[in-house]
Amino acid sequence: MTMKTIKERHLTQLAAYHEKLCREPKLRHLFLELTLRCNANCFHCGSNCTYEGDESLTAADYRRILEEVKADFGTEGLMLCITGGEPLLRRDFFEIMGTAKDLGFVWGMTSNATLIDKETAHRLRETGMRTISVSIDGLPETHDELRGMRGGYERAMRGVQNLIDENAFDAVQITTVFNHKNIRELEALFEVMRGIDIDSWRVAALEPIGRALSRPDLMLTPGDVRTLMDFTREKRRAGYPVEYGCSHYLGLGYEAEVRDWYWLCNAGVYTASIMANGDIGACLDIERRPETVFGNVKTDRFSDVWKQGFGIFRGNLGERNETCRACPDLPFCRGDAAHSWNYDKNEPMVCYKNVLF
Repeated sequence: MTMKTIKERHLTQLAAYHEKLCREPKLRHLFLELTLRCNANCFHCGSNCTYEGDESLTAADYRRILEEVKADFGTEGLMLCITGGEPLLRRDFFEIMGTAKDLGFVWGMTSNATLIDKETAHRLRETGMRTISVSIDGLPETHDELRGMRGGYERAMRGVQNLIDENAFDAVQITTVFNHKNIRELEALFEVMRGIDIDSWRVAALEPIGRALSRPDLMLTPGDVRTLMDFTREKRRAGYPVEYGCSHYLGLGYEAEVRDWYWLCNAGVYTASIMANGDIGACLDIERRPETVFGNVKTDRFSDVWKQGFGIFRGNLGERNETCRACPDLPFCRGDAAHSWNYDKNEPMVCYKNVLF
């Protein structure tokens, strides 16, 4: 049996499993967007975070929400994913996450790490943080330029080291978003990552969402995409903990090669989010519009929305598009990622057919 045949069998089984998930979704990851405030100004920010971001949910609101989630779903097998903006800008951050710990939730965070001094790293440990993903988007000059933060690289890497020194977390990960400019630093960044004691390096491609829409010149070219995939596959085969992000169906040549398993968009079947203003949606990178927001925790119980909402994500987005419907890969990609679907034109903004396969 060839590897191609094995992968096709696995992907066919996964397609059937996804159909079952659409009927019987399983909440595994609940994202809490604690704030839209941020001390960086990243050109590729999918949420257009600002210094004046919404924080209308109070610590008391989060206690109520988490108590309801625990009562309705339990805590076993469910992870809270804390994000923003920069979550640590909330003055009541440790109060909120202390509540999560007291209620028995497992939680991890995405951060730019510039605010993580030794004391903060220790408080994160005491408050029960298990995992963290820190954004490093290039060598020092490039990182600072892309993130609009002078000295940001140095401060972020110091924060990463403070986390490592705490020696208490299940995973300290660095994530790098590659574009047409910083892709040239791929090998140099690998040498940096190999020299520090992180648990994994997650590489991702610039997505045509949020602020990045204003910089089409920085989108990866087909050659850039192949470079990133070949690099990731090569390093993984050599035993390095490098992985490509969860986005996009990659074809039989790269599926299960650049990440641990096969492509599956988790939006609305495994993953839900509570936005900073209380709105309930799927993945936080998805465009926020009437058909992708399903309620608000100020007026709706989250579990009711989980059961009754998310209809657009509990099916096959590709069925909405004539070209996708005619594609033999539709059962495997299902219209690709929900966050890069054009909801006005009903078509994918990213498709790696004729690029990678």
